[in-house]
Amino acid sequence: MPIFEKPSLVTRIGIGKGVGFVVGLIGFFALPAFLPDASVMTRLGILFWYTTMGAIIGVFGVFTWHPVLRLPMPWWLRAPVIGAWLNFVLTFFAYDVMQAMLVATFGVDGVFASPFWFVLEGALVGLLIGYFATRFGGEGRALVNDIR
Repeated sequence: MPIFEKPSLVTRIGIGKGVGFVVGLIGFFALPAFLPDASVMTRLGILFWYTTMGAIIGVFGVFTWHPVLRLPMPWWLRAPVIGAWLNFVLTFFAYDVMQAMLVATFGVDGVFASPFWFVLEGALVGLLIGYFATRFGGEGRALVNDIR
């Protein structure tokens, strides 16, 4: 049950964006420690990426069942899958930058040298965003059925 009186899609999206923004800020300020020559555009991209991830996870809180497979999709499954998928796509777009950062941090032969570790990171961030969005904004059809 959400903390607020009634579930709200706007509240859910706002909380998702807020948590994503905080994660993005952490990435914005921490990135120079891992990759000293990271451009401001890369850092801003990280900030906006996680804010957008929060908004998308917030919007998808309406769906508690898979529309085609008719299987339940609880928040703890839905949010990490969305976060992992978005970071999987991000890895394709920014593969070189992510690989340079991980090689600089862990070395060429390091266990974590593959940029695809960001997929796991996206799942964990998605889980965090999904928890707060569901806890404080609610989920399901109640988010959109009572719009006046």
